[in-house]
Parts: sequence; structure tokens; C-alpha cells
Amino acid sequence: MSIQRSNPDGSSADRPTPKSGVHQLVEVQALRTPGAVAVLATDGASLTYRELDRRANCLARHLIAIGVAPGAVIGLNAARTPQAMVALLGVLKAGAAYLPLDPAYPPERVAMMIHDGGVGVLLRQGDHAHTPLVPGVRGLDLDDPALATGDDTDPALPVATGQLAYVIFTSGSTGRPKGVAMGHAPLANLIAWQVDQSCVDGPEARTLQYSPLSFDVSFQEIFATWSVGGTLVLITEEVRRDPPGLLRLMCERRIERLFLPFAALQQLAEATARVAVLPPLREVITAGEQLLVTPAIAAWFTRMRGCSLHNHYGPSESHVVTALALTGDPAGWESAPSIGRPITNARILILDAAGRPQPVGIPGELHIGGPVLANGYLGRADLTAERFISDPVDAGAGIVYRTGDLARWREDGAIDFLGRADDQVKLRGFRIELGEVEVALMGHHAVREAAAAICEIAADDRRLVGYVVAPDAGPGLPAELRRDLAARLPEHLVPSAVVVMERLPLTPSGKIDRRALPRPAADRSQLSASYVAPRTALEATIATTWREILQSGPVGVDDGFFELGGSSLHAARVHARLCVVLDRVFPLVALFQHPTVATLARQITGGDDDGQALRLAQERAQRQRAALGRHRQTTQVVAP
Repeated sequence: MSIQRSNPDGSSADRPTPKSGVHQLVEVQALRTPGAVAVLATDGASLTYRELDRRANCLARHLIAIGVAPGAVIGLNAARTPQAMVALLGVLKAGAAYLPLDPAYPPERVAMMIHDGGVGVLLRQGDHAHTPLVPGVRGLDLDDPALATGDDTDPALPVATGQLAYVIFTSGSTGRPKGVAMGHAPLANLIAWQVDQSCVDGPEARTLQYSPLSFDVSFQEIFATWSVGGTLVLITEEVRRDPPGLLRLMCERRIERLFLPFAALQQLAEATARVAVLPPLREVITAGEQLLVTPAIAAWFTRMRGCSLHNHYGPSESHVVTALALTGDPAGWESAPSIGRPITNARILILDAAGRPQPVGIPGELHIGGPVLANGYLGRADLTAERFISDPVDAGAGIVYRTGDLARWREDGAIDFLGRADDQVKLRGFRIELGEVEVALMGHHAVREAAAAICEIAADDRRLVGYVVAPDAGPGLPAELRRDLAARLPEHLVPSAVVVMERLPLTPSGKIDRRALPRPAADRSQLSASYVAPRTALEATIATTWREILQSGPVGVDDGFFELGGSSLHAARVHARLCVVLDRVFPLVALFQHPTVATLARQITGGDDDGQALRLAQERAQRQRAALGRHRQTTQVVAP
């Protein structure tokens, strides 16, 4: 069966790419509905489209007057305030690009981004007005009345081909973030597509500005709203992190559209179960992580019959390039939906390691082409050349971006997201998709949220660990989950430990912060058996050996070797050490067939008095060590 797509090469239907700058969409709206509310803050402060446009014009002319030239990069360090929205628009009107700096970032990281971004002017506000400056950078306080006065006519600067709109820094494999240089054209294409397919339109439409400005989804929130004359509703960081409070605010402000990542979506869905009144949402859009339709999310959307759930996909190097709309009865939604089909003008390729297109159902690396790509990485020609490459399939098609994401085509032309290529970890010779483990953990009725990671217990000991949020679970959940997964997954996909957490750690953009996931504690929460102390010398020796090699807590005679986190590699080490300590050879397979201390001890002794057997073995081992020592001394004497 062939793939049914808009175009046979994996691209969407084409249309002319918008030529205007994204800020010009707002200028048009200011002429259409000058009195409509463009920005509404938590404290009730607001800006009409006329006010927003004129204040942005004032700021733009001030920036131009102090020497800001087209293509310059302007830093912006401010919370969600009307002044920050004016600053963002004013920078674009001045022909410059904005570089959002998250107020929560450490000063050293902010300084590094200012330096690497080539920032000459930094706009800041309130508590952030004292942001440390790199030498040569000029700071402007957005609360300065002078920036809102003066000539408020539009500078009307032309938008050049490839002109930058923003620079957003993403984490780098080397540990130093890299700045994605995004132009106006891909963003104008995105907004035109968003407006075409959205049901949230007109002056009455209200969108919550949930994402930090340093997260690229914020651009979509802001300009998809302003381009149709809607109201952008700002929130404080305190409200953003409080799901019940966020629900109350959305009800009060009559929010119709919400963008947020999956982890935050799940937390909000759980909060809806405890409230009687829901906000009048019509669209909820999630991106940045694999969407899972959990019971809480399904229950929430069952109550909101007029609301659709949209799954967007796109890296920072392109913004959104595929989308899926989930409508109708949530009971019929897939638990792990696809990322949908390409948006307008986006070209998607799924290629093997040799750059050849993969057939339906076969995983490969997802590549993005078309007029939807960023210009590359600011000041990093080496990284740009590595990730933005000539189209391997059609040399005349231009540049494609290697996402590092794994995906596969479905028969209907939709795309399954399979996780990051670097999430396809290799552990003990097996390739593991962390996303597959997370989906399996979410399959348990008690689990609300889940994550998986490789945890380094020691320099040569890496283990797969699961993390779950399960508020109503009892102390036996970790062992229950491991048994459940062992019944459904290959052994190498079963976490050696499951850590129950009150809440998964999130990054400032709302994604799961895998680096903040803790190491599993050396306790008995993973075990199904109660602790029974060793009763014989042999059992004590086996238990001590297991504890030392597995770096676990006390080991009881009924504890399972693999429940303690053991693997085939650990088994080989245990076997080798016991053979030396006991001076007795027994088959390695015995540890797999008899995986508790008690059963292994019986197997080794054949049911004899294992205390006597151990004493005899230790005496033989001691005699052999003494003989070996005498041999070494003799060798040292006769050596030339």
C-alpha cells in the first residue's frame, strides 16, 4: 500500500510563502481593530492594538536612534508584562531580532548567551533591570517613560530575505548552548498556517501566554493571537506553576486557546478532576514532548466536548512542521497519537543511515526541508554545516535539517514520533527507546506521569530507571510495576528500579528535566519479599557478594537477584567472585534458574550442610593463596 500524503515526496501542499515580516501582521490588525484589546495582564492592565502598535513604534525609533541596525540582536530579559510584549514587537519593527533571556537562568548563563548572541543592547525590566552586562552592552529599562514617548509613527523598514526575527538558545551536546537564528519567512508561514486551521479567531478570541519567552512556542502563542485580533492574556510565574490557580484564572479570563507541553498538560488535567467548572477552551495545543492520552487527559476532554486537542511537532530549528488534531470522543483516541502530517510548505523525509527514504513502518531519522527552516546556528558555521545539509534525496530541493529524531511513516501519511536518537540508548548491548519504557509505565492504572532514564550507579554500572508520579499508590508499587513490565516487555526494557515521586522535575519551558531525576535509593521498595536475614555462612557470603556488586542495601535470603537491579553483566561478576571465594565451580546459569540467596545456596551445596561446605572451601582457598604467595616470593628471588 502506498503512503497517502498531500504530495508523493512527503511534503504538504505548497502555497506562496508570506513575504511580510511577522510584525507587519500586527500592524495590519491595528488598522482593522484599533480599539480591541491586544494584551491583558493578570492585574487587569491592558493594551489595545492601537496602543500596542504606537508604543512599539516609539521603542523601535528609540532603538534606531541609538544605532541599532537591521539584523542586530537585542536581548530581552523580562517577565510576562505588557512592556515585554511592546519590547518584542518594537525590536522587530526596528529591523532587529530579539534574544529572550529567561529570568530564571543563572547570571553566568545569561552573560554567556549575551556574549554568544552578539547582543549590543539589552532590554530589561523590574527585578531584571540589574541583569549583569557583558562589557560593551548597553542596558535599557523598559519602565523608563522615555521609551514610550516621542515619534510613534511606523518606521516601515523593509524586511530583507532571510532577515532574523529571533535567536533562541537550545542546549548543546558539548554543554554550551547554541543559538538558533530564526528568520521572518518560516515564522510568517507558520502563523499563516495556524490561522487557516484554527477555530479561535476574532477580537473575542483569548489565548493564554503560558510559555516563557525563551521557549519558541511563545512566538506561536503571541503572533497567532495578534494576527487575528485576539487578546493575549498574560499570567505570573506563580499562577503558571499552580494548576488549580491556573484553571481559576482561565475561567475568569474566558481563555479559549492554550499551548503547553505534555507534562504540564497532564498536571492540569489532573487538577480538572477536582473542579466543577471548566474554562471555555476550544483548542489545546501541545508540543515539545511525546503526547500520551492518559486517563486524566481523556476524562478532561470528555467534559469539554467542544474542545479539540492538537499535537504539534517541530524542533527549534524549524518551529512546527507537522500537526495532528484529535477531535470527537476521547475514548477513541490513541494512547500515543502520531505527530500528524506536514504543515503547509513543510517537506518531511524519513531516511536511513545512508540517506535513503524509509518505507512505511520502518524507523529512520526525520529530516525537514522547505521554506520552514531557521538560518542555522548563530556564529556556529561548524554546527550549521553538520545539521543543515544538502537534501540527500533531491539535490535540487535545497537544504534539509537533520533533527536527530526517530520517526516512521504510517500507511495514511501520518508520522509516528519514536523519540530522540540519543534517547535510543545502548545498555548491555541492547538498544533501548526510553519512550517505549515510559509508555509502558503509563499503562498502569495508578501512574499519572512517567519518565525513564539511564542512571550511572558507578563508573562501570549503568542501569535503566523508571520514575512515576502515582499519588494514590501504596509502598508496593515499584515492585508491582516491575512485575507488570516484565510481563509485557523484554527483560532489557524493564527498569532495574522504579522511583515514585511527588512530581517530575520540569525545565523552565515545562518539559521533563531528565538531568534532575534522582538516583534510586538503596532501599527495599523495589522488592516483593520481606527481609529475612541470612541463616548460614554460605547465605551470608552470597548476600554480601550481591550487596557489594549491586551496591544495594542489605540483601535477604528471599530477595531476587534481578529485582535488586541485577543484570546478566552483574550475574557474570557475581559468579566469578563466588567461584573464587567458595573455591567451587558451579554453572552461571544457576544464578538465573535460582535467583534468590536461599535457592542459590541450596543449588550450590546440593542440599548439604552449606556451613560445613563453606568452611571446607574457605580452608582450601586459604591454602591455595598461601601457596601462591610462596611461589611469588620464589619468583622474585631468582629473577635476574
